[in-house]
Amino acid sequence: MNLPRVLLVEDDASIARFVQMALEELPIELVTCSNVPDAMQALRDSCTQLIITDLMLPGESGIDLVQRLLHEPGLGRSIPVAVFSAGLTPAVRDQLNAMKVWRMLSKPASVAELEDCVRDALALKPDEVEGRPPGDTLAAETDASTAEAQAIATHFAGDEFLFKAYRASCLQQFPVDVRQGDVACTAQDWAALRRLAHSLVTVLLTLGYPTESVRARQLENAAANLTASQCAEHWGMLRAFLTRL
Repeated sequence: MNLPRVLLVEDDASIARFVQMALEELPIELVTCSNVPDAMQALRDSCTQLIITDLMLPGESGIDLVQRLLHEPGLGRSIPVAVFSAGLTPAVRDQLNAMKVWRMLSKPASVAELEDCVRDALALKPDEVEGRPPGDTLAAETDASTAEAQAIATHFAGDEFLFKAYRASCLQQFPVDVRQGDVACTAQDWAALRRLAHSLVTVLLTLGYPTESVRARQLENAAANLTASQCAEHWGMLRAFLTRL
């Protein structure tokens, strides 16, 4: 049986992994691309029923992707597009509405929000969705801090098993993030540092680290403003936190 195909355009490995885990119980084929050219090629290669895209991507942005879909005959006009981003300001929402974007999801979105988005786009019935195995409940908070317990309830539908699996994948990714941040700081590549910080804002909040998520947002703003001293300060503190995990 051919499963409906969903294309995820997301360059951050940790966030892509979260979406994959959130949607793994749905009867879909999830294809992931990290940039707009690869996404366009994936759309040409096979029929796609839904596109979920971030806005901040390397090279062309998610908005560029939507514009290309609008202007390429026969490719993307009939495919619903869900923008999944932490940058959904009122001005950006107005721009996306004018471009007829089907749905907007603010990062960090919950498992339930992502599942509902896909169900609505594909018109999946409740009996077509497999139930998740019950995870550890929040009643036993001996293994989770209050902030983590809140994150589990908010983003993981109370499923502590799913949270722990996602956290484990993030812990594998953080050393890679640290190396990328170090390279970006040394080279004063503020655009790369901004993209990294932008992703960490969502990942850290999803994991239950709101204070560190704010620090990542400060780093993102400093990188956007090309403020070298603040970039070095915020990255140093964020780096120290990531290496302790």
